[in-house]
Amino acid sequence: MSEFEPAYLQLLVSGELDRRVTEAWRRLESCDLCARYCRVNRLQGTEGAVCRTGERAVVHGYGPHQGEEDPLRGSGGSGTIFFTWCNLRCVFCQNWEVSQKGLGREMEPEEIARMMMELQAEGCHNINFVSPSHVVAQILVAVRIASERGLRLPLVYNSGGYDSPEALALLDGVIDIYMPDMKYGDSAAAHRYSHVRDYVEVNRAAVKEMHRQVGNLVLDGRGVAERGLLVRHLVLPGDLANTESVLAFLAREISRDTYVNIMDQYYPCYRAREYPELARRITPAEYCDALEAASRQGLRRLDQRRR
Repeated sequence: MSEFEPAYLQLLVSGELDRRVTEAWRRLESCDLCARYCRVNRLQGTEGAVCRTGERAVVHGYGPHQGEEDPLRGSGGSGTIFFTWCNLRCVFCQNWEVSQKGLGREMEPEEIARMMMELQAEGCHNINFVSPSHVVAQILVAVRIASERGLRLPLVYNSGGYDSPEALALLDGVIDIYMPDMKYGDSAAAHRYSHVRDYVEVNRAAVKEMHRQVGNLVLDGRGVAERGLLVRHLVLPGDLANTESVLAFLAREISRDTYVNIMDQYYPCYRAREYPELARRITPAEYCDALEAASRQGLRRLDQRRR
């Protein structure tokens, strides 16, 4: 074990983590815990909630993941917990059976805390919450339970990037590593392909706040992440994501030392073939264009692994 101590332990000792849990649960009564602002009382059911999630989180699965970025997976893997449903409606989602069809089962926070302890015991380097934006309250309860039982791993918030400031305020000092998507540099494209409004404005405000909380990515002596911001951007065919706009924002308004994974693994799945412009993979030239855009913007920490 390294000398790293996650920030949430300080909140646990001070009692602040209990306060965050109470506030998050109260917010479920008129939910503003993602940028959809459905205002549904999720303690009474899921009707009207875009995330289709009520009082209990739905979990698809969990386990050590060796396919994440190198600073997350290290040698022991990233301890991923995959939450079902999503607050986005991406027509090209590669995990649509989970995010759109709801494959998984409801779980109490106690069960999620048990998963976290198992992943720590298996030697994972972190706890990686995948698609967490709509289950912030449930995650906070599980973190409280697990930290009381000896959880000491960094927490990763692996989101689609459509996060509300209300949720991020609750997570300040709880999350050690933020890993948001920056899917688009154009909100019109986000509306067409992810059925969400004002994505760029919401996403950029969220990424700014995430960076304010945790700063640039910090690695330990083994090259494993302890704290900081890691951004993912998926290159779409025909530059539909407006990649250079995303990268320019990171370079100019976040940091040129932002760790960025420019991903080339797009392929047309789910409903993508209903949109002719999405009905193909990206070309090698398109991916090279994205890398050249990062170079033009002066970004210095790129994950360029081809899939």
